[in-house]
Amino acid sequence: MMQHQLAVQARFRPETLERVLRVVRHRGFQICAMNMETGSNAENINIELTVASLRPVELLFTQLSKLVDVACVEIQQPTSQQIRA
Repeated sequence: MMQHQLAVQARFRPETLERVLRVVRHRGFQICAMNMETGSNAENINIELTVASLRPVELLFTQLSKLVDVACVEIQQPTSQQIRA
């Protein structure tokens, strides 16, 4: 499985993180690492995800971008690391 890193900027609401995690799971990606912090103002959060899957990361990117509270999704430099399932 290939690992991919994503940066998500979203509105800080109680359900936002739950929605992001649900989309990751429904699209068949496994979360390897996650970091979340509040943005420059208390209304936004930055979520950094490292996910693994055999599926193309663009599928996850497209679905996360459609979420109401998500402002921006970026695919970071792809890692050449592969993990075995």
